[in-house]
Amino acid sequence: MKRVAVLISGGGSNMLALLRDMVGDHPGRAVFVGSNDPTAPGLQRAAELGVAVAAVDHRPFGRDRAAFEAAMLAPILASEPDILCLAGFMRVLTPEFVRRFEGRMLNIHPSLLPKYPGLHTHARALAAGDTEAGCTVHEVTAELDAGPILGQARVPVLPGDTEAALAERVLRQEHRLYPAVLRRYAQGDRSRLDL
Repeated sequence: MKRVAVLISGGGSNMLALLRDMVGDHPGRAVFVGSNDPTAPGLQRAAELGVAVAAVDHRPFGRDRAAFEAAMLAPILASEPDILCLAGFMRVLTPEFVRRFEGRMLNIHPSLLPKYPGLHTHARALAAGDTEAGCTVHEVTAELDAGPILGQARVPVLPGDTEAALAERVLRQEHRLYPAVLRRYAQGDRSRLDL
């Protein structure tokens, strides 16, 4: 049984999708949910599901990412995770932090990588006139949104789509894709999954 920690920054809808899937015959179990925002609604939702939670507010650390990560690392390591999942964790991690979890850290990104790494993915897809959008689960490496792709799910871009409408359609696919990839990953299957 793989021990899974999840990092969030907000409501944690992807985190909830992961936690709700990690039951029964699932090869993983959620052992910790952490956030860089003590007011993140997802923390209470995880606690209600019986998962240990902790928050380390990034704001007092200013630009000192290493100091913030050292503080965040303590509760993560205390949970002894085998896999660390980023689920809407809105902090860019240092290469040193990433190296510590190399080969066992996943992220979900709301675009069809390598298209549109970083922020504002839906606006960028609409501005480019793309006919499809989607989401990607990938292993985390030191280069932002550039790690090996483990799965993607696609949605059509519809005529008259707004950023919000497209984001909502993509998010529904994120909630399908991330749990499916994590289940396989926890079993040692790193082959690509396309939904």
